[in-house]
Amino acid sequence: MQNYCKLSYRQLKKYCDLTNFKFDTTDEIPCLVGIMGQERAEEAMEFGLGIDHPSYNIYISGAKGTGRTSYAKKVVEKKSQSQKVPVDWCYVYNFDSKGKIEALSLPAGMGRIFKKDMDELIEELLIQVPRAFNSVDYEKQRNEIIKEYQEQKNKLIQYLSSYSKEKHFVLKSTTTGFVFTPIYEENEISEDKFDELDEEVKEQLEKQLEEIHEAALDILSQVKKLERVAKKKLLQLEMKVGIYVIKPLINELFKKYNQCENVHNYLKKVESDIIENIFYFYSEEVDEDDEIITIKTAENEDIIKKYKVNLFVDNSNTEGAPVIMEFNPTLNNLVGKIEYENVNGSLRTDFLLVKPGAIQIANGGYLIIQARQLLSNPYAWETLKRILQTKEVTVESMGSQLGIGEVSSMKLEPIPINLKVILIGSSYLYHLLYRYDEDFEKYFKILVDFNDDMKRNDENEQKMISFISCYTQNEGLLSFDKKAVAELMEYSSRLIGSQTKFSTRFNKIIEIIIEANQWAQLEKSVVVSGTHVKHAVDKKWERLNQYEENVLEMFEQGKILIDVKGNKIGVVNGLSVISIGEYMFGKPSVITVTTSKGKGNIINIEREVNLSGDIYDKGIMILTGFLLEKFAQDDTFNLSVRICFEQSYGGVDGDSASSAELYGLLSSIAKLPLKQNIAVTGSVNQKGFIQPVGGVTEKIEGFFKLCYRKGLTGDQGVIIPHQNIGDLMLRDEVVEAVKAGKFHIYAVKHVDEGIEILTDRPAEEVYKIVEERLKTAVDNKNNK
Repeated sequence: MQNYCKLSYRQLKKYCDLTNFKFDTTDEIPCLVGIMGQERAEEAMEFGLGIDHPSYNIYISGAKGTGRTSYAKKVVEKKSQSQKVPVDWCYVYNFDSKGKIEALSLPAGMGRIFKKDMDELIEELLIQVPRAFNSVDYEKQRNEIIKEYQEQKNKLIQYLSSYSKEKHFVLKSTTTGFVFTPIYEENEISEDKFDELDEEVKEQLEKQLEEIHEAALDILSQVKKLERVAKKKLLQLEMKVGIYVIKPLINELFKKYNQCENVHNYLKKVESDIIENIFYFYSEEVDEDDEIITIKTAENEDIIKKYKVNLFVDNSNTEGAPVIMEFNPTLNNLVGKIEYENVNGSLRTDFLLVKPGAIQIANGGYLIIQARQLLSNPYAWETLKRILQTKEVTVESMGSQLGIGEVSSMKLEPIPINLKVILIGSSYLYHLLYRYDEDFEKYFKILVDFNDDMKRNDENEQKMISFISCYTQNEGLLSFDKKAVAELMEYSSRLIGSQTKFSTRFNKIIEIIIEANQWAQLEKSVVVSGTHVKHAVDKKWERLNQYEENVLEMFEQGKILIDVKGNKIGVVNGLSVISIGEYMFGKPSVITVTTSKGKGNIINIEREVNLSGDIYDKGIMILTGFLLEKFAQDDTFNLSVRICFEQSYGGVDGDSASSAELYGLLSSIAKLPLKQNIAVTGSVNQKGFIQPVGGVTEKIEGFFKLCYRKGLTGDQGVIIPHQNIGDLMLRDEVVEAVKAGKFHIYAVKHVDEGIEILTDRPAEEVYKIVEERLKTAVDNKNNK
C-alpha cells in the first residue's frame, strides 16, 4: 500500500494562538500607521513620487478593496505637505487681440486679492468718474470749449448771411442745411415769381447764387474744422479728467503688483483702455449722495466687464501641493468648461464664465483618477495624454473634439502644466494599456502593484489588530475582544484560501467588522466577541447562498442523481466550484466513464456537444498521454472511452477533475468498483502526479454538506492534492466532523495513492488488471 496522507483535524484550519494577544480589547491597541502587506508597492510608490519628471506618472494596480485609493490619497497628501504651493491663475481680457483671453499667473493667494482689487477699481471709477464729469470745473471748461466753438461758428454764419444780402439773397438755416431765397426790389420772391423775371435779371441772380454757394461751401468747411477742433478739445478734456481720476487709483496697483511683471503689463493696458473709453463710466443718473451709479446700457456693462478678473485657479487655501481626486473624469471635469447664460432667449458667454477642471486645479501637485472611469469617458484619456505631451492645458469641449462649431469665439491662452498623474486600476487594465497603447508606457513608467494577500506572521497579526482597533475607534464602533480578532483573522485567511496568508482586501474585513458590531449592539453587548463575528460571517453567507441551498435540495430530492454510499464501476464523484457574485461554493458532480472495444480514442462528451472549455479538453488529452505511456508501450490501446459530467448543462472548464476522470477510467477498464463515499479533486499530469487546484476549501465543504444532508456514515471523505493542504481553511463544523472521525480528508501526491483509497487495492494490482483487460481486448481482436 502507498503512504498517502490522511489529514488530522489540526491540519484543516489555521487557528490563532490567543496567548500571543497581549490585550483584552482592541481599544488598548494604537492605530495602524501605514498599510499592511504592501512593502513592495510602498517602495515603488515612494520611488515614483520622488522622481520629478513628466514621464514618471504612476499606475497603481491591484484588486478592489486592497486599500489602493485610500493609501494613494494618504501618502500623496503627506508628500505634498512639504512641497511649494503652486501659483494662482487668472483669465483676463486681452486688449491687444480681440477675442483672445490672456492667462496671468500670480503667487498663491494673490489671485483672490487681484480680483478684488480690480473689482474695487471698477466700483471706484463708477463713482469717481461721474463726480469728476459733474464737477463745476469740468462743466466750466467744457462750456468754454463749446462756447468758443459756437461763437466762431456764428461769426462764420453771420458773415455768410451778410455776403448773401450783398448778393440779393436771404440766408435761412434748416435741419438739412442752408437755403438761399432771392430778393428783388427789396422783397423776397418765390420760385414762381422768380420764373416771371426777365431773363437778364434771372441770369444775374443765378450768377450771384453760384458765388454764394461757393462761399457757403467754404464756410461749411470751416465750421466742420471748428467742430473737429472742438471735439478734439472735448476729448482731450475727457482724457485729462480720466487721467486725473484713474492715475491715483492705478498707481496704487502698480506699486502693489510691482513684482509681478505680467500683471504690471496688464495694468498698463487697462489704464490706457479705460482712459480711451472713459465716457463709458460716465452716467448722468447719480443719487443725492453720489454713491449709486446706474450704467445706462447693456453695452456699457459689457465694456466694463472686460476689466474684471476671472479667478480661474485659487490656491489661497491650499497647503503644500494640491492633491485632487477626480472620481468622474469626464472631459469637462478634467479640463474645465465654458458656461453660458440665457440673455433674451439667446446663449451668451464671456471669459468670466470659464471654469477650471481637475487638471488645472491639481496643477503643480497630484491628480488621482480611477483608470476605468477615465477610459470609459469619451476623449478623456486621449486629452490627458495630449496634455502630458504638450505640458499645457486649455479648456476644451466635446464639440471641439468632434469638430462642431462653438457658440463662443473666445480663444483661451493655454496654461503650462506640471503635475503627477496617478491612475488606479486593475492589473488587467494595466496590461491592456501597456500592450495596445503605445503612449501608456511613455507617460506611466512607474507600476505600483498591490498584492491581494500578505504573509500570516506575528508582525502582520499585530498590524491586523492595529487595523481593527483604528477602524473601530475612528468609526465609533464597539471594541473587539481577543476571540473576535481571532475570528476576523481566520476569516481573512479563508478569503485568500491559505493558512499562511491574510487577504489584503480590507473592504471585506471591514464588512464583517461593521456587521459584527451591529449584532453585538442588538444583543446590547459592550464588546464584540468571537460569537458575534462568527454569527456575522454565517449570516453573510446565509444571505448569499440561496443558489447553493437550491442545489442541495435537488440532491436531497433525488433530482440530481448522486450516491455517497456504496461502490460503482466507472463512476466517481468529482468536485467543482461555482461562483455567484462574491459567494463561492463547492458542487459535487457525478463523472461517468464507459469503455468498449475501439480504436484507442478517448471521447469527451462535453467537448462533442460544445459544453467544455479549452483547459478541460487539455485535461482529457493529458489522460490519453498517461494511458498511452502506462499501458501502450508494447501493444496498441484498443478501447474506446467516453467520459461525461452527468447532469451538467452549463458547461465545464478547468482541469481539476482530471484525476477523478482518470480514476473512473481505470475503474471502467479494470471493472473495479470505486467508493462513492469518497469525492475527488485535483488535476493530473501525464506522469500521474497530482497537481494543486483552486477552491479546495469550498469543494470539501460542498461534499461535506451533501453527505451531512444525506446522513454521515463515518467513512465519507474527500481526496485532495497534497500541495493544497496549506490552503485549507474549513468551517468549524467540518473540522469537528473530522475530529470525531465522521469525515475524512486524504491528501495524495500521485494517482497511485488515490486509486488505492478508492478501491482498497494496491495501485500495481489495479494496473495489472487494466493491462490484462487491455491484452484481452487485443487478443480478441487478433483472433477475429
